[in-house]
Amino acid sequence: KSEMARILTEQGYIEGFDVRPADSGAAGDRIYVRLKYTENRTSVISGLKRVSRPGQRTYVDAKHVPKVLGGMGTTIISTSRGVMTGHDARKAGVGGEVVAHVW
Repeated sequence: KSEMARILTEQGYIEGFDVRPADSGAAGDRIYVRLKYTENRTSVISGLKRVSRPGQRTYVDAKHVPKVLGGMGTTIISTSRGVMTGHDARKAGVGGEVVAHVW
């Protein structure tokens, strides 16, 4: 989850994020995201679609990594080399599980 936030920060979709321990009694950590807005106060992220779900995983090879809006968006892929953008996965020649599309 924090790797997804790292990618969104690198791609300019969010300003940043913090990982903090969960409240007492809760498991895991919490991720706090600082959203990014344009000058006219609209969100930089206009859409986000979760692709792989627990009941229906979606895998692609390096040749079939999808482009979002003809390259204007970002595909997030979990590969054997870690979580990366679709562009980086194509460049590295690796496929994996398609986690989400962001535009």
